[in-house]
Amino acid sequence: MSSSNRSPKTGRCHCGAVTWEAELPDEIVADECNCSMCEMVGFLHVISPRSKFRLLTGDDHLTEYRFNTGTARHWFCKTCGVKSFYIPRSNPDGYALNLRCMDRAQFSKVEIRPFDGQHWEENAGKLAHLSKD
Repeated sequence: MSSSNRSPKTGRCHCGAVTWEAELPDEIVADECNCSMCEMVGFLHVISPRSKFRLLTGDDHLTEYRFNTGTARHWFCKTCGVKSFYIPRSNPDGYALNLRCMDRAQFSKVEIRPFDGQHWEENAGKLAHLSKD
């Protein structure tokens, strides 16, 4: 599901130090990944092309964590510890935005689908197209 009607949607960390906006469809699909990282933090992925994302505030409040291949860039707010967005390994040309850090009222429809990140190598290619303009 996706709609061609895009409009700015906002997101933030818990304390509000990190805020951002992204041009997203009014109808979205969020992927619920079961990989070791996403399972622990409860991240619900809404993938956005890099050109449609803009960090509004908090660049100085972000701290980065990388593991495994080092491709994914996990950013957390230094104040509250929330990861509201990051650059995923599956889509290094875009951003994964955490639906849990956005007001769902911004969307006319939200679908959450499971994503098998425990078998990442077999499934990551299914997400690659999502960060294309």
